[in-house]
Amino acid sequence: MAQELILQDLLLDGLALVICGTAASRASAERGAYYAGRGNKFWATLYKVGLTKEVLKPEQYRQLLRYGIGLTDVAKTHAGRDPEIPEHAFDPEALVAKLMDIKPKVVCFNGKTAAKRFFGIRKVEFGKYKSGHPALPSITFFVAPSTSGAACGSWDLEIWRDLARIVSEHHSGPVGGIAG
Repeated sequence: MAQELILQDLLLDGLALVICGTAASRASAERGAYYAGRGNKFWATLYKVGLTKEVLKPEQYRQLLRYGIGLTDVAKTHAGRDPEIPEHAFDPEALVAKLMDIKPKVVCFNGKTAAKRFFGIRKVEFGKYKSGHPALPSITFFVAPSTSGAACGSWDLEIWRDLARIVSEHHSGPVGGIAG
């Protein structure tokens, strides 16, 4: 029997950017909205770096499609802080299949844990991921500091600005108006 998803993916064909977290937080699961935890800098960050033209509320997450941005997680059936997510909940193969289907230009992992779980590696650096993925050669991968309030120690808005520059290079429209 398939487990129920905590949050539905926000994915469409040909997105400029897909942002992938580790798993939904408890607050996000309760509210049914991505990045809903108190102290999470996600929505303000997207605005500050020019990926959106306004600071959206978590419940407005579907509006990201207007900007060519989608959302997903590596673990879709459990919620909580990264250490609370059971090993069996991570499904990088399912994420690869989704990405093969929709073919986004850029995939950004919101935090190192999501990238480590996806690539099956122990160490990763922030910024553009050099190796890519063998099944997804046309996608640029990027690792950004987690926007979670619990991850303030590694916070660096400049890395998110680098992401916005890369997204704008992969798309003819201006950042913040990606999907028109």
